[in-house]
Amino acid sequence: MAILDRQGRLFGKFSILDIGAIATIVIVLLGLLIVPGNSGSSIAQVLTAETKTVQVDMNVRGLSAIDPLNLVKVGDKVKILIRNQPRGEVTVKKVEIATPKIVAAKADGTPVYFDDPRAVATSQSDLAITLEATAQITNDGAVFASEKVKVGTSIDIEGPRYIIRGSAMAVRY
Repeated sequence: MAILDRQGRLFGKFSILDIGAIATIVIVLLGLLIVPGNSGSSIAQVLTAETKTVQVDMNVRGLSAIDPLNLVKVGDKVKILIRNQPRGEVTVKKVEIATPKIVAAKADGTPVYFDDPRAVATSQSDLAITLEATAQITNDGAVFASEKVKVGTSIDIEGPRYIIRGSAMAVRY
């Protein structure tokens, strides 16, 4: 008995084209489950990821607002945009507001810090905002609606009266 017969069947039972099609489907399925895609996490990682409460510290530099104390409030539910894509809602847990500082040297060389008069004149302030939400935790870090959040990630928050752009300073879970 020959390995291939005249009709292209292996051992007279299996068509080479059918075997090729089945092998292609198996390889594609393995690729989807094992190999990471553009997001950096494979389907297998996302399916096995555990969901935890995640806190993200967001740094905002030079926010131009007349009254930043009454703009973002603790307890607000705001929309989060990560890399300019909507990714759900988060809760504001903490807001720290500071006026940008400048440094000057005394006659003896010791530094003196005081509020930047340009920032005060233009109503600019720096904010440190802590956001909290549930996210999936993979071996690559926290994933909000299929988007990884790491230190330096561009984050926007949108409330009823504002859109504030900043970046992640810390991610805790």
